[in-house]
Amino acid sequence: MAKYIVQGGKKLNGIVKISGSKNAALPILSATLLTNQKIILKNVPDIADIHSMIALLQSLGCEVIFENNTVTVDAGNAKYRDIMSEGICNMRASILLLGPLLARFGKAKMSFPGGCILGKRPVDAHLTALEGLGAEVLDVNDVLSLKTDKLKGDDITLSEMSVTATENVVMGAVLAEGESTIRLAAAEPHVQDLCNFLNKLGAKISGIGTHKLQITGVKELGGCEYSITGDYLEAGTFAIATALTKGEVEIQGIDPHHLDIFWNKFKELGIPFTFGENSVTVHPYESLGHVEKIRTAVYPSFPTDLQAPFTVLLTQAQGESHVYETLFEGRLNYLFELEKMGAKFEILNPHQAQIIGPTKLTGVPISSWDIRAGAAMVIAALAAQGTSEISNIGFIDRGYENLERKLKDLGASIERR
Repeated sequence: MAKYIVQGGKKLNGIVKISGSKNAALPILSATLLTNQKIILKNVPDIADIHSMIALLQSLGCEVIFENNTVTVDAGNAKYRDIMSEGICNMRASILLLGPLLARFGKAKMSFPGGCILGKRPVDAHLTALEGLGAEVLDVNDVLSLKTDKLKGDDITLSEMSVTATENVVMGAVLAEGESTIRLAAAEPHVQDLCNFLNKLGAKISGIGTHKLQITGVKELGGCEYSITGDYLEAGTFAIATALTKGEVEIQGIDPHHLDIFWNKFKELGIPFTFGENSVTVHPYESLGHVEKIRTAVYPSFPTDLQAPFTVLLTQAQGESHVYETLFEGRLNYLFELEKMGAKFEILNPHQAQIIGPTKLTGVPISSWDIRAGAAMVIAALAAQGTSEISNIGFIDRGYENLERKLKDLGASIERR
């Protein structure tokens, strides 16, 4: 298994170009099944999960070419098949094929999706939303199996503001007969990007960026060329790494306002930054202050995917900081890896922890627990004294494109072995 060797204590300085959003590219790739016309997607991150989704599309008969961060998809000859493979069990985003398969073929049968170990992530929100469009659930015990004679628009209230459930029901509704209203819809930037992409294909979606989407079904969708939005989660990761190493980095290729509440926490800590049109520059701080609490929740609240990286920053903050992870009960497990490096904390329950700072971090062998916890380990290693060895970095490869190259270009000492 590959691992990172990181020599800490080096400041990050320079310019980094952020890759396209993984969480936008995956549903948009799934949505290419909804049209017979050619799709050209630009700014697609070259990461493991994208290759897994492409393999799933190819297994359905889609013609897919991926070169230089551009994916060309022709689903004109796509044919239905059950999605029963080992690959699907390794990627949570495979569930995003439910809506497109139902809309195009009237049926969908797949293995339960897997992915990072973040605690229980039920599929109920997906199933009830798709039932609202007229799908019939055949099996949820051994596999996910649904069918429909015809999807029809309806007024649907999601059982939770689930990102992937919102994306699935939107992809079903754009080809459903009649009008659909999706209430309690997720509004994350990657959900907005999917909706903007579908509209460019000829869909009729309004209310984008709000928790109420209005969709008028159309008979067919066309083709287009579309550029994936920049990954605000990767941007946040680099912002934290820059701050921790007391460097100065211009982070390009994002809408900085996708992270408004994140920047508020930077202000609380006393970390200076300036916005550009499609960029943000993080400057060195004079002294690190205090954050009383970070609480993850659905957008536009603090993103759960930046909780672990930000907690590394809190190990260097003054006093006690309360971390409240509202979404996944398994997402605090990485703290035991930070403890090996010298971090001090108290786990209050599966969702809450108290971080005690500032503490000196020392390089030791550590492991990645999931995509974002893996990024957190890299950040901690950059700030630690001495050498860290980070194992299980396959998780990181699923979510970050060329992470070590980008960090090395900024002055970090990091090698893949």
